[in-house]
Amino acid sequence: MAVGEVMRMEIPAGGDLSVTSPELHVLAVDDSIVDRKVIERLLRISSCKVTTVESGTRALQYLGLDGNTNASDLKDLKVNLIVTDYSMPGLTGYDLLKKIKESSAFREIPVVIMSSENILTRIEQCLKEGAEDFLLKPVKLADVKRIKQLIMRNEAEECKTLSHSNKRKLGEDTDTSSPSSSSSSSSHDDSSSVNDFPSSKRMKSESEQFSSFL
Repeated sequence: MAVGEVMRMEIPAGGDLSVTSPELHVLAVDDSIVDRKVIERLLRISSCKVTTVESGTRALQYLGLDGNTNASDLKDLKVNLIVTDYSMPGLTGYDLLKKIKESSAFREIPVVIMSSENILTRIEQCLKEGAEDFLLKPVKLADVKRIKQLIMRNEAEECKTLSHSNKRKLGEDTDTSSPSSSSSSSSHDDSSSVNDFPSSKRMKSESEQFSSFL
C-alpha cells in the first residue's frame, strides 16, 4: 500500500532517520545501535521505509505524543508499523506500547515487541496490551517478511471493508430516493389516465349524436 512521502526530520542526541521504499513505513525503536542497524537492514531488504530512533522517548517525540506542541506537525506523518525493543532505559518498549494504545490517533498502528529474553509472562503481558507480535532477537528476515505481509493484508482488508461500507451506504441512499421517483412515475401514470378519460367520453358522445342523426 503506497503512502505519502515522509518528511525528513532531525532527531537530536543520536537519533537517525532513514527513508527507503514508499511501500510500508516502519518506526524502529532500540537503544542498541547494533540492533538498530540490524532491524533497519532487514526492513530495507523487505522494501520498507525505515525511521530509527534510539529510545521510547524519541519515538513519542517523533509521533508527537510527548505533549510538545512544537512537534504537532509530526502527527501528520504516516506510520504503518512500530517495532520496538522491550528492554530500554527510561521508557521501556512495554511502556511505549501502552502509550501508543492509549492514543486515539495511533492506537490502530500495529506494534511489534523485540527482546533477547524469552520470558513467557513478558510475552503474554505485551500481547494482552495489544502488541501485534513478539519477536526474539536476533530478528530474522523471515520474521520481518511475515510481519510485513500481515500488516499489508490487514490494511487491504480495512480498505475492502471501507469500500463495502461506502457501497452499502450508496445503496441505502439510492433506496431512499426511489419512493419519490416511484411516486412521480405513479403520479405521471395517473395523470395520463385522467387526461385520456375526457377524450373517450367525447368520442362516445359524438357516436351517440351520429346514431340520433340516423
